Amino acid sequence: MILDKFSLKGKVAIVTGSNTGLGQGICRAYVEAGAKVVGVSRRPSTETEEICGKNFYNVIADLSSVDVIPEIIAKTVDKFGRVDILVNNAGVIKRQDSIEFSEEDWDSVLNVNLKTVFFLTQAVARKFMEQKSGGKIINIASMLSYQGGVRVPSYTASKSAIKGVTMTLANEWAKYGINVNGIAPGYMATNNTQALRQDEERSADILARIPAGRWGTPADLEGAAVFLASSASDYVNGFTLAVDGGWLGR
Repeated sequence: MILDKFSLKGKVAIVTGSNTGLGQGICRAYVEAGAKVVGVSRRPSTETEEICGKNFYNVIADLSSVDVIPEIIAKTVDKFGRVDILVNNAGVIKRQDSIEFSEEDWDSVLNVNLKTVFFLTQAVARKFMEQKSGGKIINIASMLSYQGGVRVPSYTASKSAIKGVTMTLANEWAKYGINVNGIAPGYMATNNTQALRQDEERSADILARIPAGRWGTPADLEGAAVFLASSASDYVNGFTLAVDGGWLGR
């Protein structure tokens, strides 16, 4: 049955940024699809744990440093025995005119959004190879993987790079049965877009361009996240899927 290909039964997923927003929605969707999920967050994912129940385990880690990566892998394996899926969802954004943008803000965004993403992905891929099982890696990109944005130079740099790195790793690791893909969310109602949504003029401009006529929600991303984590996407590799209400087609 075709629906069986979308099942995640018996799979173990790591999802970063699990305490709110898109990460929380992905955790919920994976548990509903049959997976066990390790959610990684800087603060306790209490609400996510209440939603997901016994098949969710929270690892507290600050992803601004790569030093936490071995602990994340070790705790996942200790708890659930293996790892099959990684979703690099955690990210930060700093807003400032580019002419005034600081080195500190540049580094803080690139460290979380790109450096730790790459080295966590590398560590999980090594685990896949050790297990000889293949696996699925999903990088959360952005509309700013395709466009320049305004007043977010480090975020744009990181998300443009994520799209490119996704293709590079897919090229290298497909022979190991590892699929590396991305999801580029459109303008979603999450913590990262709160400032935009509170700016009446900018919010109106954004909504005017979205053919769907609304901001997206975490639930809008869940189908794509399950698809790319499941065997239904076994021949999809190196692609970044836009879930944007039609924004890029406008």
